[in-house]
Amino acid sequence: MNLFLEHWTFDPMIFVVAFTIFAHEVGLRRLAAHSRPERTRRRRRKSYVFYGGLALLVLSVMSPTDYWASSYFYIHMIEHVILSFATPMMVVLGAPWLPLMFFLPVGARRRVGRFIYLSGGAKWLRGIGRALRNPWVALISFNAVMIFWHLPKWFELSESNGFVHVWLMHGSFLVTGVLFWLQILPSAPVKTTKGAIWQSGAILGTNVVMTLMAMAMSIFSATSWYPSYAHIPGVTLSPFADQQIGAAILWVCGDFWAVPVLGMVIRRGIAQEGSMSDVFDRLIHRAIRVHPDVLARQAAMTNLETTE
Repeated sequence: MNLFLEHWTFDPMIFVVAFTIFAHEVGLRRLAAHSRPERTRRRRRKSYVFYGGLALLVLSVMSPTDYWASSYFYIHMIEHVILSFATPMMVVLGAPWLPLMFFLPVGARRRVGRFIYLSGGAKWLRGIGRALRNPWVALISFNAVMIFWHLPKWFELSESNGFVHVWLMHGSFLVTGVLFWLQILPSAPVKTTKGAIWQSGAILGTNVVMTLMAMAMSIFSATSWYPSYAHIPGVTLSPFADQQIGAAILWVCGDFWAVPVLGMVIRRGIAQEGSMSDVFDRLIHRAIRVHPDVLARQAAMTNLETTE
């Protein structure tokens, strides 16, 4: 039991989380004043998912998980999986964008909107926004960040520098994770811009990257990559065995998230196209005739996303 009660630590990210929850609640109240009750209830249900993601974030960086991650590489990999996959997925599914936008009073919100979307001085901001929302940028950056921070040189730097570890490593996992999952999961009012084929390829490609990373750490390596896990007092698990367990976690957890999400994307593609054969026809760019029932389902799905 002491493993769960001792070694809780302080992380400055708690201030970011606390302010985010406060801003989200203010936005929810302002939206509720101008929304139908069913929309208000829907936003409240989604807020629980969003707050669940933030709770996972806090637990991963402040609970004994973070403490033991300094002694055991495989626990560090559990933390990375939470920060890159579980937390961003719940944040995206929680769709906090409108409530956070409505945190600002109406006057300030309009001024900020005019500046960002109409001002010539904000062209660079709009350019950054378009780049971050680009599906290929999201996919490549997510996988690049995962590879970068597991290279021995940069991993060791994060272990020796608290700022790099908390704000650069953890922050990049969260940001690129959210950008990646925005391309896959519904998160009103943000809409995905790529179809089921691209999304399936992104999921499979990312899973392949995770698998290759795991294989490089275990099957294709005979020694530990990370000196910071060598000769830690009280740790009897060898550094290489520890690394192999961590690699297995990356490998197995990749299947845990990839298989169900891939199934969801395929079902969505079938609903949009009408059948699996039509999905493959779309893949090879063959012209297909869309059945009226399929068009009706697509219209219904579009209306549902709009009402979110």
